[in-house]
Amino acid sequence: KRVTDIIYAAIALLVFAIPMLVIILIVKLTSKGPVFYTQERMGLDGQVFKMLKIRSMRTDAEVQSGAVWAKENDPRVTWIGKILRKTSLDELPQFFNVLKGDMSCVGPRPERPVFVEQFKSQIPGYMLRHKVKAGVTGWAQINGFRGNTSLEGRIQYDLYYVANWSVGFDLKIMFMTL
Repeated sequence: KRVTDIIYAAIALLVFAIPMLVIILIVKLTSKGPVFYTQERMGLDGQVFKMLKIRSMRTDAEVQSGAVWAKENDPRVTWIGKILRKTSLDELPQFFNVLKGDMSCVGPRPERPVFVEQFKSQIPGYMLRHKVKAGVTGWAQINGFRGNTSLEGRIQYDLYYVANWSVGFDLKIMFMTL
């Protein structure tokens, strides 16, 4: 899985290099602050890592509120951020996390530690999703559970992935993601 992750992440970064440069320029020219955004996420065996994204919100998005779940039509999101989020292009830098070894191309999406603490007592089996590396894409995401959707549904798909992982299953998920 690690070898295929490195190969796929390198290919993705090469294929998306020019589009990422264009996106980076647009973000830089249309809003103040850094282009990239790191956020603590929880991955394999509950290890916390810094996940890299292209910034889609104002830089002061959580100054007053602290960590909050993003919602539809969130006023903190920039105009280009809306496009990036809808198309998931803000996630492209996570392929650097894959190369670093913090993430896999396919697996349950990583969550912020503050939310993991909340979910692990509310959703049975929630922590089992941390028995594999977190992914850029996953079985739950291609089945409609991305963003502000049912956590219980998402976890069912994540746990199915953990129990049924194979190279072929990963290939199917990556193909369906495209």
